[in-house]
Amino acid sequence: MKHWLQKFLQSPGTHPILAGVAAGLYPVLFYYTNNYTLVDSWGHLGYFTLFFLLIPIASFVTIDRISKIKTFAKWQKYVLPFLNLFVFLFLLKICLYAGLQKKIALGILIISAIAAFYLHKHFKKWIIIQLLLAAVGLLTLMPTVISQLTYSKAWLKQPDNIETAVFKTKPNVYFLQPDGYVNFSELRKGYYNINTSEMESFLVANGFKNYPDFRNNYASTLSSNSATFMMKHHHYNNGSNFSEAINARDVIISENSVLSAFKNNGYKTHFISEKPYLLVNRPKMGFDMSNFDYADIAYINTGFDQKEDIFTPLSASIDLNPETPKFFFVEFFNPGHISNQKKNSLGKEGEKEEWLASLGRSNETIKKLVSLIKDKDPHALILIMADHGGYVGMDYAQETEIKTQDRDLIYSIFSSILSVHWPEGNAPDYDEKLKTSVNIFRILISYLSDDATYLNKLQSDSSFLIIKEGAPKGVYQYIDGEGNITFKKH
Repeated sequence: MKHWLQKFLQSPGTHPILAGVAAGLYPVLFYYTNNYTLVDSWGHLGYFTLFFLLIPIASFVTIDRISKIKTFAKWQKYVLPFLNLFVFLFLLKICLYAGLQKKIALGILIISAIAAFYLHKHFKKWIIIQLLLAAVGLLTLMPTVISQLTYSKAWLKQPDNIETAVFKTKPNVYFLQPDGYVNFSELRKGYYNINTSEMESFLVANGFKNYPDFRNNYASTLSSNSATFMMKHHHYNNGSNFSEAINARDVIISENSVLSAFKNNGYKTHFISEKPYLLVNRPKMGFDMSNFDYADIAYINTGFDQKEDIFTPLSASIDLNPETPKFFFVEFFNPGHISNQKKNSLGKEGEKEEWLASLGRSNETIKKLVSLIKDKDPHALILIMADHGGYVGMDYAQETEIKTQDRDLIYSIFSSILSVHWPEGNAPDYDEKLKTSVNIFRILISYLSDDATYLNKLQSDSSFLIIKEGAPKGVYQYIDGEGNITFKKH
């Protein structure tokens, strides 16, 4: 290695290919390390290979050759140093901030020009630094890749034949998911302490039954929904990131037991969402219809910047082929939860005020959705259930990783609205089993198939969280099956 470095530093060549690789390789590895679940697709690999490696290499080789023409010879020594540093910093900027950001881009341009002018003699040294950074990035990425490759799919297997259950009744089923909407029973106390009578009355007046004290088993959209659609516990795959469960988007969007059960009974399945958060890694589309097209979703994307109307595609889908039963998963992102990071926090009270304002917007969306569905499909089965709580009472959401035994804070994480419009108002006599989200569809499928034997395989109603501070790092049971606060390592 030492011999190679000396030979490289002393060589007279410009090495445009190596300069192109060095400029793009670390930004690629940096982005993959910090956003792996957003980009774990072959399409993303092709995108990053093309735009972060192949295009820079081709550009560097072409421009290097042009710079050797006599007319440009006096600038040749500055060209590759400038290009390398500009592309390196610009790609890092893209990885950190999607979009152009003209002022930052201008700053990168100026810094690169100054560095190329004054430090071009050290160009090969900073190529070596870039390659060393890439090596560190590769080592950092490897544990994530290994966990993906060794990921066990055992939890995806059902203990019975619920995926092939035969429905005796086939109403259209609407799963409306307001992100972070806390249960009314919790909103009336604890850190929320607000009057919910107006919204509760609206739902009751429209034939809904509200279920107090309902909660989720997991603390984020991905971890909660993957368990919900599989009707199984995954315990965060015994990982360390509660918000980005392994393969969660593929489980939710591509293939799961709930979709299988509905498809096996002739249902057409529809995914309608305000934002493409569940689609950013381009999972195979398992729903028959989506209001998002992958061609319209940027490859570098968190899934929150793009927003689409949900009412128009929902209305059109209801009207389409009225003789065919339909299952709808409709996702919208209010009220959500408080700010993720401390640096963005408005403090407990400020975050609470923001969340309450967002709750008002969510209520308006729910009212509009319910009115639309009831008008077009009065005999529908409508399920309103959130994916997690609002985290109100904390300064910022990452505080969930710190051990607490404060009952109200813990329920602020997991509490979820559950309100169901049963066809003709006839709830099953076992609906008292509706306690947590992991069992919601097993109970609904039991109802649709008129087969209570599926209830024999209900999962534990425990709620789990990953703790990183205040206790040995790991997955802990935070609430037991009876709703009691506990703290047991899984």
